[in-house]
Amino acid sequence: MDSTFTRRGFLHGTASAATGLSLTAQLPATAQPLQPVVVSSANGLRATQKAMDLMHKGADTLAAVVAGVNIVEDDPNDNSVGYGGLPNEDGEVELDASVMHGPTKRAGAVAALRNIKNPSQVAKLVMERTDHLLLSGEGALRFALAHGFKKENLLTDASRMVWLRWKETLSTRDDWGPGLSILEDDELAQTPEQQQLLDRIIANRPTGTINCLALNERGDISGTTTTSGLAFKIPGRIGDSPLIGCGLFVDNAVGAAGSTGRGEECIKINGAHTVVEMMRRGASPTAACLEAVKRVADNYNGNLKKLSQFNIHFYALNKKGEYGAAALFGYVGPNRKRSQYAVHNGRENKLLDSAYLYEAPLKPTS
Repeated sequence: MDSTFTRRGFLHGTASAATGLSLTAQLPATAQPLQPVVVSSANGLRATQKAMDLMHKGADTLAAVVAGVNIVEDDPNDNSVGYGGLPNEDGEVELDASVMHGPTKRAGAVAALRNIKNPSQVAKLVMERTDHLLLSGEGALRFALAHGFKKENLLTDASRMVWLRWKETLSTRDDWGPGLSILEDDELAQTPEQQQLLDRIIANRPTGTINCLALNERGDISGTTTTSGLAFKIPGRIGDSPLIGCGLFVDNAVGAAGSTGRGEECIKINGAHTVVEMMRRGASPTAACLEAVKRVADNYNGNLKKLSQFNIHFYALNKKGEYGAAALFGYVGPNRKRSQYAVHNGRENKLLDSAYLYEAPLKPTS
């Protein structure tokens, strides 16, 4: 392991969280009303605000978080979920989502859903209207259509252009490329700034996803995770987002957790369930998230060369209204973007820095 990249981020993150290890996750029967809290991934500031507004009006926690993430699912400028999400390798947008309702201990999910931009709503209907938990592919689409959802083309022009550029960079020995001449009105022609953005997306395939968790004043907890998945994935690939215990887990007596990032790595450790179980044993939300990240790293024996190929992020809140998040890498991308998450604590809505295991991934060699 390169000694330049140590686990000082882990030690830094756990120093402030260590005191939480002695905390119990149960809410005493005589406790006063809690301060509502909504936690989300960094792309969820609008979601946390919407969910909190609805809870202040008396909305159920699950209805609140689903309404929150719908804002992001509907946004064509967010290429990580819903409408405008980056497609699979065939140019088709496939969406995954799950929901969990703490008070009733119920869940629902959909996977590889096409042509429906709000998979979180469909997942909620699976929970409410069936005795199943997960519907996928064509079956999920037929279920959505039966409940009044409309088929839509989810591939925006911007996402389509990114997909086409990706295809053109796959090989110099196939027929995909700029051709023998470039016309001035080529629809794929980009400014230097746009081309740099395309290059960054192609070099570091986005994994998408928004996770949102909420606790109300009565101590009821719900959560949802929704995604367009790994950009340019093999059709039919399913990540952690629709898998209960992986991309989302809620236990109304303990807390909730969710994940974004490389779904395969989360699946291997049952990430969200692992975080909640750590909180059940007394860990603070931050310490619990760091433990899950550490288990991901341990699967590669801490090999930074391999770990640098992806990132993963866990989010959590417990029954007391405490919250936290942790990432594999604290700073990512060419501009060393800080790993953050969104929190509305009932008073203000803001981004907070996540704890992390490693400061930054190894720089790619050329």
